[in-house]
Amino acid sequence: MLRQIAARSLWDRRLAVGLTMAAIALSTTMILGVERVRVETRESFTNTIAGTDLIVGARTSPLQLLLYSVFRIGDATNNVSWQSFEKITGHPSVAWAIPVSLGDSHRGFRVLGTTHAYFENLRFGADRELAFATGDYSEDPLSVAVGATVARELGYQPGSEIVIAHGTRDDGLSGHDNLPFTVSGVLEPTGTPADRTLHVSLEGIEAIHVGWESGARVDSETLDADHVHEADLHSESITAFFIGLKQRAGVLQFQRAINNFPDEPLLAILPGNALSELWRLFANAELALIAVAAMTVVTGLLGMIVGIFSTLNERRREMAIMRSVGARPLDIFALLLTESVVIGAVGAVAGYLLLTGVSVAVNVFAASVFGLQISSGLPTTRECLLLLMIVAAALLAGGLPAWRAYRLSLHDGLNTS
Repeated sequence: MLRQIAARSLWDRRLAVGLTMAAIALSTTMILGVERVRVETRESFTNTIAGTDLIVGARTSPLQLLLYSVFRIGDATNNVSWQSFEKITGHPSVAWAIPVSLGDSHRGFRVLGTTHAYFENLRFGADRELAFATGDYSEDPLSVAVGATVARELGYQPGSEIVIAHGTRDDGLSGHDNLPFTVSGVLEPTGTPADRTLHVSLEGIEAIHVGWESGARVDSETLDADHVHEADLHSESITAFFIGLKQRAGVLQFQRAINNFPDEPLLAILPGNALSELWRLFANAELALIAVAAMTVVTGLLGMIVGIFSTLNERRREMAIMRSVGARPLDIFALLLTESVVIGAVGAVAGYLLLTGVSVAVNVFAASVFGLQISSGLPTTRECLLLLMIVAAALLAGGLPAWRAYRLSLHDGLNTS
């Protein structure tokens, strides 16, 4: 009986109730959206370099090393000599090693020099390998494999010619136009920085820098395409390198040995630990976003309280009639609480469904621009908890007008004015 009365009462006030549900739905969408983006961002960063035990570079802060070597953000303070790379990676406990050389760009995208080991050993996501949508990687000095975002935004495909610029500012004045590169392959989308990177060989990096001194070109000493394959293009230094060990149990001991490397000052970091430092850096920003989202939920619930309060005087005769046919004051109290729970529950579920629709709609855009794969499946445990908290908050918020209705029902009779 109570459910039928509550349903009828809500239907009679369907316009005001619908607007209140919409407000709660929008606030639910916002708080769940903030939570989902926060989780997906962390997972995206963590999955960028899955399976790598150590990242090694010149001595700097762990966070800076992680940002420039993995996420192509910022620049290295110094390079690592090739002799040190060979000495460290020649240790029996090293299963594989990936050298990377950064410092050049092409139309706003970073250029990375590496070897075939990058495509053989680098993993992302749930142990996924880098794969090519078209073409393949070539270690020819003048070949380049481009990421999915680079190919889509610049219209590249195998056979396209590009010119790499010296440094990270492609202003047209510092291009290595004497040695154009040919696209050999386009990578499949990964949702990682590889999508926005151009991959060339270490020999290619050396070739375009022949005749360059302190960022300036000496034309008489530069190579041309006809003599690249004849030149000695051995790398003297690299920006950083990734290491995979045969046994992960010895990773801390190996890290300590690299940090105490006698030949030059080096830093070895565990990617997971460096990411933890990154999250600590953004902890306050995350809390601020969550607080703003929570305030929108509070605003929606306040709207519900105001809506229920505004109708109490109009419903005093209704409640008096219910009392006359045997309803107890507690029944009136329970009726108002039931209405509050229904409004909160329907609003919360509608908010989740709205978030799912938005996630599906923007997933491709988020993956291409921000490298985020926003989930649109079943709610996680944390999301279910948030939904239950919103419904519980609606129940508590409805307690105030329900208590007011309870007090009125004790005193009012049939002849209310």
